[in-house]
Amino acid sequence: MRYVIPAPTIPSLPIYGSEERFPLRRVFCIGRNYAEHAREMGATVDASMPMFFCKPADAVVTEGGDVPYPQATADLHHEVEMVVALKAGGRDLDATQAAAAIFGYGVGLDLTRRDLQAAAKANGHPWDVAKAFDHSAPVSALRLASEASLSADTTISLHVNDALRQQGRLGEMVHSVVDIIAKLSTLFELKPGDLIFTGTPAGVAALQRGDRFHAQLQGIAALDGRIV
Repeated sequence: MRYVIPAPTIPSLPIYGSEERFPLRRVFCIGRNYAEHAREMGATVDASMPMFFCKPADAVVTEGGDVPYPQATADLHHEVEMVVALKAGGRDLDATQAAAAIFGYGVGLDLTRRDLQAAAKANGHPWDVAKAFDHSAPVSALRLASEASLSADTTISLHVNDALRQQGRLGEMVHSVVDIIAKLSTLFELKPGDLIFTGTPAGVAALQRGDRFHAQLQGIAALDGRIV
């Protein structure tokens, strides 16, 4: 097949212990999945249906390193999240199918232009410009699901300049990973290569140029980088 312009490179993530990479298709995100974070944002949690939004796959930053401070904002916020990669998909998945669709896990940052988000909320506008900008999704290498031991007590945390900013337990999530996948499949046809950010605990705050961050999903994945 010949294209009239050069075809874009397929974004991908490294895999721990492998030279192969995980190609990315879509990036789905869930908002307000930790009650304490919802409260700090002055929001409520809908326990019946998660609030979903998307980022473009080319917003994913791999390998750690430098993350450019985005244009058009003076209030860039960090949101550390467990990330789930899918090896299978479908529509209207049940819990067993949702669990079987998981390829692996990582940790990432849902970077947010908070001032643009606040303006969008005030005007009843979509959040796209606040969430789906360039370099807005740094993500670690992926750990195979078969190698990952997750429990309700597994912690997710973020240090900025060696100071603890965010920490939570996976058991604090309002919607579990399997529940997220199953409910997301009622809205979209999920496919291999999809990535899901699963929500952030309380403690979101601003990042500045020069800040160093260390995100960690206990015993499974870690991500280091710097805002430049």
